[in-house]
Amino acid sequence: MNLRELALKATAVAEDAGRHALQDQLNPHDLDVSRVPDRKTGFSSDTDATLVRFVENRLTYIDGFQGFWESRPETSEPGDRYWCVGRVDGAINFVRNMSEWAVTISLFEFNEEGHAEPVVGVVHAPALGLTYAAAKGQGAIRIRHTAVGAQREKIMPSTVAELEGSVVCYGMSYFPEESKRALHVVAQIAGKPSDIKRIGPSSLDLCKVADGTYDAYFEPHLHKWDVPAMSAGAVVVWESQGTLCQWNNDPIHWRQENDIVASNGLIGDELQRYLH
Repeated sequence: MNLRELALKATAVAEDAGRHALQDQLNPHDLDVSRVPDRKTGFSSDTDATLVRFVENRLTYIDGFQGFWESRPETSEPGDRYWCVGRVDGAINFVRNMSEWAVTISLFEFNEEGHAEPVVGVVHAPALGLTYAAAKGQGAIRIRHTAVGAQREKIMPSTVAELEGSVVCYGMSYFPEESKRALHVVAQIAGKPSDIKRIGPSSLDLCKVADGTYDAYFEPHLHKWDVPAMSAGAVVVWESQGTLCQWNNDPIHWRQENDIVASNGLIGDELQRYLH
């Protein structure tokens, strides 16, 4: 099965899982998000365990490959593949009955140098009726779920060439000492973009750079628990011909914390001058 077929099958799994998760959100539930997030796992919703279990089970029927990213061995062989399944991305939005949350699936593959890279990415936002899907070398698509059926369209970033007049989005940690870096950048660029958004979650922010909604997105301190969302969104950005890297221009490192910046490929260099 080629990567395009895998992406489409993973998309169907994400959409099925999204229907169940959306029903959970619509059911009466506790809106309390005051509990302290765990330093190892971040903030989570009560739906997470069921969601991950459902998605992982369905993916094994497509192709189990070498297993799942979280339980991978210390070393892997070139060509090894691991599914990476996320919890609800945007758990606080989910708990508070907001629409901006997503189900994410990615597929990692180890290359000849022994480095892992995501080669399939799916980001499904059930409450928004949007799905993004991409596979390495196959481009990226957005699926709009409407009353008259699903409408698929190829996506590409914006053509805004300068930070002035652009629309920039940023992400921010719920840990106070980490959030200061994001807010410092916002203060530095204020007055240059036409608007600076803070909506989240990271997977959707990346996809909205890919489809031209935003011209750029940045966020510091993306943690280990952000890898599923970040990797799924990364494939969508890259396959739409957008750019994604760390603030210092290094590639994304999938085994450590990352400060990331995504852009349409035109304003990234200008924005990066403020990311230090």
